[in-house]
Amino acid sequence: MENKAITVTSPLLPTLEDFIPMLQDIWDRKWLTNNGHYHEELEKALADYLGVKYISLFTNGTLPLITALQALRISGEVITTPYSFVATTHSIWWNGLKPVFVDVDEETGNINPEK
Repeated sequence: MENKAITVTSPLLPTLEDFIPMLQDIWDRKWLTNNGHYHEELEKALADYLGVKYISLFTNGTLPLITALQALRISGEVITTPYSFVATTHSIWWNGLKPVFVDVDEETGNINPEK
């Protein structure tokens, strides 16, 4: 019997033939990090699509949560749910705030406003 991995999701990738010219363009520009050509192109396309003036890309979900809490100047306690990815609680802690866990609504899985 063959040991074949069962994946939960699979990435949607372009064909290698379609991707190679983009890689060549990145190599020619010699810019591999943030704010490169494709980074800026994606930000502009997303801003246009969403109808907003500004947008910022982040490398993961934790950093925008940390940034949002800082931008909103949140202080003290933050009500959240333990039924979430760990980045939610980490971003609260890393901003010097106290996470306060509340029960979730059984039907929606969201914070239960009655609690």
